[in-house]
Amino acid sequence: MEIFLIKALQLILCFALLVVLHEAGHFFFAKLFNIRVEKFCIFFDPKFSLKLFSYKGTDYHIGWIPLGGYVKISGMIDESMDTEHLKNEPQPWEFRTKPAWQRLLVMAGGVLFNFILAIMVYAGILTKWGESYISNEGNAIYVNELAYDMGFRNGDQILMFDDYVPENFGMLQADLARQSVKKATVLRDGDTLNIYIGQNRIGEILQNPGMFDLAVPFIVAEVSETSPNKALDIQAGDRIVNIAGTETEFLQDARPILMEHAGDTVVTTLTRGTDSLALTVQVDTAGTIGVFLQRPAIKTKEYTLLSAIPGGFAKTFETIGGYIKDLKLVFTPSTEAYKSVGSFIAIGQIFPSAWDWYSFLNILALLSIMLGVMNLLPIPALDGGHMVFTIYEMITGRKPSDRFLYVTQIIGMILVFGLMFLAFGNDIGRLLR
Repeated sequence: MEIFLIKALQLILCFALLVVLHEAGHFFFAKLFNIRVEKFCIFFDPKFSLKLFSYKGTDYHIGWIPLGGYVKISGMIDESMDTEHLKNEPQPWEFRTKPAWQRLLVMAGGVLFNFILAIMVYAGILTKWGESYISNEGNAIYVNELAYDMGFRNGDQILMFDDYVPENFGMLQADLARQSVKKATVLRDGDTLNIYIGQNRIGEILQNPGMFDLAVPFIVAEVSETSPNKALDIQAGDRIVNIAGTETEFLQDARPILMEHAGDTVVTTLTRGTDSLALTVQVDTAGTIGVFLQRPAIKTKEYTLLSAIPGGFAKTFETIGGYIKDLKLVFTPSTEAYKSVGSFIAIGQIFPSAWDWYSFLNILALLSIMLGVMNLLPIPALDGGHMVFTIYEMITGRKPSDRFLYVTQIIGMILVFGLMFLAFGNDIGRLLR
């Protein structure tokens, strides 16, 4: 229950911040161009909402469905579907009477603020923690059932995805999907092999996390002072290759065997240079033998405040590019990537079970980018749809009629609700499974 509450708190806080910042973008440009904002609502409020206060002609509310929010701008057909203003003569403080370029900035303000937030958050992360990742170069994979079925094997080193050379080990599975990889080149037992990827498996890749774990060699770095095997001849650099008669090339192979012998002794074989040595080791009740292992090299880049700003820009645009590739997969039915779409239920699950600012800020920046990109989709109910119509007006000099905007807004709302139902359906299906 405590874990659920921590995750829920992080999710609600994150959504609240994103909604406030997004709607503040619209609000800022509306006020800048002297457009009246009647209502600023955090979260959606069908039928009713809680009014917090009023200030300079704007009522501030909080709704009860934490799936978004809105600002009600005078003279604009929006999510409220309020058309009463169309019965009256246009007023100078209304959205519809302003020049097209001003209306475009009002609609783009939310997305702009989302991207600015991501840049600032990423810059802060780089300043505080720098950028660290496990390099793909020289490291091997430990595969799950899906990866094995596709032809990958434990110990493979991934060299290339088509013509792309992956750098970050932690992004291998994402790269495999986003690049729509047709051929993976791997190094196996000293030989270079090609693994061909069917494009009909992209959906499986997106729905099965953990395809590529880091294959960790069972190489001793140090024997713990409290180890039950402290007195044995185990040295730094020794590699344990066999436990109880079973080969253990990697730590993942050794774990289940050690758990079987927890609290007992077991015969192991280790290599030291060109020599082999058999030892009977004590396994504690937790299934460990009291040694620290050599860790893979982690690449770390440190940033100053000044260098973190361009780094934040680069990280933001890199993430935008990756998310656009994800959306392309979702809207390609043959990949079945639409089955991986999730609602706030799935989003809540990605938050850590204990409060961690590094993780929270990374997720906040990612969700801010996702919100911004999603709102750029040319769907009438979203900012992108309004922007498309406004750009059309700026190019042709012809403004779409209020009737046309009203009808397309309804169509857009249907499409948006359809996406929401798809996301909820996927989440519920995953929970039931």
